Amino acid sequence: MRIQKSFRNNPTESSLYVVPTPIGNLEDMTFRAINTLKSVNIIAAEDTRHTRKLLSHFEIRTPLISYHEHSKQSREQELIERLKSGESIALVSDAGMPAISDPGLDLIKYAIQNDINVIVLPGANAAICALVGSGLETGEFLFYGFLPRNKKEKIAEINRLKPLNSTLIFYDSPYRVKETLDLLYEELGNRRISIAREITKIYEEFIRGTLEDIKDWAQKQSFKGELCLVIEGSDEDNVSEEPLWWSHLSVIEHVRYYKERESIKTNDAIKRVAAERSMSRREVYQIVHIDK
Repeated sequence: MRIQKSFRNNPTESSLYVVPTPIGNLEDMTFRAINTLKSVNIIAAEDTRHTRKLLSHFEIRTPLISYHEHSKQSREQELIERLKSGESIALVSDAGMPAISDPGLDLIKYAIQNDINVIVLPGANAAICALVGSGLETGEFLFYGFLPRNKKEKIAEINRLKPLNSTLIFYDSPYRVKETLDLLYEELGNRRISIAREITKIYEEFIRGTLEDIKDWAQKQSFKGELCLVIEGSDEDNVSEEPLWWSHLSVIEHVRYYKERESIKTNDAIKRVAAERSMSRREVYQIVHIDK
């Protein structure tokens, strides 16, 4: 157990600062974020070319180092050693809050494991903006991020979330959103939905309606920019008083659970998962095989 005192007056103690950046409108950059980026020793950025433009706009001259999906394993130990030596580092993503659908999460975990302070600054986040602007319930919500690209696995995930009463929030690509809307309608029924596009930018747009109306409308549209889908939760009571123990797991995680925890063979694990999820063994096998 370790208790972090984030703002204890100890000038020798370094920290990893998680700094949100604007998701479109540069005026959403906070004074605190600017001052933090100016004061740290180095900034770990998802795309240094993208972040360099932001730093130039705010006249921030702090050195940059790349930290993204393909470099994180080689960078993490280097960054942790620098933190241990007394340096402070700011972590930024291309836009919004680092670690949300972003590789920065691994560095945060690694820092905490090494007893390094992690200080998170508040700032722009597309999911929360989309939720509040949707007009749907905000008291209980589930942020999922991007659904799987594989169609069968996407259907399985939608069905896993179907019984939840919480408002559901997804990110989606303009190239896949039409298929996603069709599948959501097929699996969830005609629920209310809000699509937020280009949040905080000049072309910001909210499309609100039902899945049936919006899926048909979307087929005639050409989307640009990432989208945020906000869908109302189920209005039915769960059939079972107790949630299924595996409801928080993806298909792949479900199979892995049986293989690792109960030491059974892959084919047997697939058979058991298929039975529990009311899926065919072939569907589960294809999902697991594609992930390899």
